[in-house]
Amino acid sequence: MPVPLHERVKRRVRSVLIGGAIRLLRQLPLGPALALGAWVGRLAHLLAVRPRRRALRQLALCLPERTEAERRAIVRRMFVHLGRDAFELAAIRSCDARLAARVEVSPPTLLQEVIARGRGMVLVAGHLGSWALLARRVARAGIPTALIAQAGPDAGLTALAERFLAEGGVTTLRGEDPETGRAIVRTFRRGRALGLLIDQDAGVQGVFVPFFGRPAWTPRTAADLAIRFGAPVVVGTIHRRGPRPEDGHLLEVVEVPFSTDPPDQEAEAVRLTAACSAVLEAAIRRHPDQWVWLHERWRTQPGGEHPAETHLARPVPKSSGLSAG
Repeated sequence: MPVPLHERVKRRVRSVLIGGAIRLLRQLPLGPALALGAWVGRLAHLLAVRPRRRALRQLALCLPERTEAERRAIVRRMFVHLGRDAFELAAIRSCDARLAARVEVSPPTLLQEVIARGRGMVLVAGHLGSWALLARRVARAGIPTALIAQAGPDAGLTALAERFLAEGGVTTLRGEDPETGRAIVRTFRRGRALGLLIDQDAGVQGVFVPFFGRPAWTPRTAADLAIRFGAPVVVGTIHRRGPRPEDGHLLEVVEVPFSTDPPDQEAEAVRLTAACSAVLEAAIRRHPDQWVWLHERWRTQPGGEHPAETHLARPVPKSSGLSAG
């Protein structure tokens, strides 16, 4: 369906304004950028009534052991985190030369050890902490990295995000691009890392796996590709250690074992997807205020219509459909 003219104009104006704001923020030192981002996050928390209610509703389902006051505090801190994260990324040039020190990797050599096997790496992550900074840090560690992502409804904002990743040495592969399948093959053949986010109900091919005790429709591409190419799977989670610039971030990485020649490939893909989701869930439980509770994570439930079976689904290449060329 064509996008109405007024919507196209609104998106264009928004992209121009955000692009201009980013250019201004690039001149700021990191400390003032974080402080300004926190202020914007607090303002957003006050104004974004419906998203705030959605986040509280999902927190009540996922963390029923927390009191109402604790959940409200988590949502307030989440908005502040999102503001800090956005402004930190915009001002990244002021601290990019110190990125290796600012983002500690634990354990420090696992990524290099995995990539040294020569089979590439499937790097699984979620919208926890600064996932864009996670990808940038992996690339800065000397590991060529590509990230599978979907184009958003706003082409201008999509282009801004791609430029940010490219400046950090991260290549963006679009799930809807017919050339992405070949690019994935080249990524693994050249022993590089391929990053995928699996913690949202994004309308792509998936499977139901447990997430906070409820079945969640979860992208399966990471598992499919790992089994197809025999590429090791590493789950990366990143969190901010504190509000000050010197607090930095901690990037924790863990390898998830799986069978490259399972007797039941479908069952192994489901098991591997569930194992990766469990690692992400554990990290979110440790740092609930740094995950995006605004997303309708459980909107698809068993017995309903699956996103990947509707015309709204956005395809992501599955291993069985990849060309070897």
